[in-house]
Amino acid sequence: MTAGTTLTARTTTAEHELAALQREHGRPLFALLLRLCDGDRQRAEDLVQETLVRAWQHPEALRADTFDSVRPWLLTVGRRLAIDARRARQARPAEVGDAVLENASPVCADHAERAAAALDVREAVKTLTPEHREVLVLVYFQGASVAEAAEALGIPPGTVKSRAYYALRALRRVLPGYAADLR
Repeated sequence: MTAGTTLTARTTTAEHELAALQREHGRPLFALLLRLCDGDRQRAEDLVQETLVRAWQHPEALRADTFDSVRPWLLTVGRRLAIDARRARQARPAEVGDAVLENASPVCADHAERAAAALDVREAVKTLTPEHREVLVLVYFQGASVAEAAEALGIPPGTVKSRAYYALRALRRVLPGYAADLR
């Protein structure tokens, strides 16, 4: 018998032992792991395979004369693998689907983009007439209501509304890239 024949015979014997192990203990192991995985069949099947790989990697544990069956060893290894898998899932952040990302509000890429936009708006506001600028600053930048702005400027509320309208319209012309934000 050559070295290649011995290696093939050993591999075949290990494969047969692993298949026999799976036939004899696979169902109870799967049932336990299915319960531990909260009914997730795919995860339970993966853990059964991982358990059998561990058994294949440690044949000395399966041939020990200290116990009658290898099932307790397999169940213990499977249970520990399930616990480790659960801990690993809890340790990393939850995954989000595409639907959540589509519904998310747009985010500025960085502070530089936000600062550049603020400078553009500031320069555009300087091009307005003083009357339009006063109304815009009070209503949009300081958060005053139409009535509060009218009282502060000593003009009727209708005038505040029309000046705000025309000020925004002028800004849309000066800031064409920001037109959607000025509605």
